[in-house]
Amino acid sequence: MEKKTWKMLENNPDVMDRLAAKLGLSSSLQFYDVYSLDDPGLLAHIPRPALALLVIIPLTAAWDQNRKTEDERKEIYAGCGPDEPVIWFKQTIGHACGSIGLLHSLINGPAVDFIEPDSDLASIRTQAIPLDMTRRAEMLYNNEAFEVAHKSVQEAGDSLVDSSSERNGGHFVSFVKSGGKLWELEGSRKGPLERGSLEDDEDVLSPRALELGIKRIIALNASGGGDDEELRFSCIALARKI
Repeated sequence: MEKKTWKMLENNPDVMDRLAAKLGLSSSLQFYDVYSLDDPGLLAHIPRPALALLVIIPLTAAWDQNRKTEDERKEIYAGCGPDEPVIWFKQTIGHACGSIGLLHSLINGPAVDFIEPDSDLASIRTQAIPLDMTRRAEMLYNNEAFEVAHKSVQEAGDSLVDSSSERNGGHFVSFVKSGGKLWELEGSRKGPLERGSLEDDEDVLSPRALELGIKRIIALNASGGGDDEELRFSCIALARKI
């Protein structure tokens, strides 16, 4: 049977807000564009704490090599159950990385408290908790509500998203804070990645979280001979609606 392949989503607040609402996130949260990783003035429009950071970034040669080296050292992920520090999904649907990135952002960390009861999002999270990696991926693959939600926004956005090349199209990565740790969540890896500890007053946009997260990827590109001036990526942050 041919694998499902969807249209890749654009990473902008309008698209992800619509998808989150369709799945069942409270309207008291919304996504905000992140215009800078360093300038406090350009981050001031985002209410704090930021609950999740959703990034799309090209798979550069240096990052690709780092991912392969890191994953080679890891065992197949076996986490499941109520004590799992984060709920992670292996991506088995082509080009669904945006929707899975959004899902990782909403069902982990503080955003969980804003999931509407009896929503599709609540159902997906409840079903996922007891399942191992393989059965969890199968559940999501066959989840009609998740597919309907994705397809309801796949034509939305400001530009045409090229899904022809995974490398050029970029990878969606979600960063969330859970259990005092920063987690990097991406469905094409071997499992969730713990990136380091955060203090109680640090969120996913705090300087330390950015250094452990998205800036680590940017630095990999620079150290690998890439030009970080040309590394075009997009970040949006989930926070309370003003």
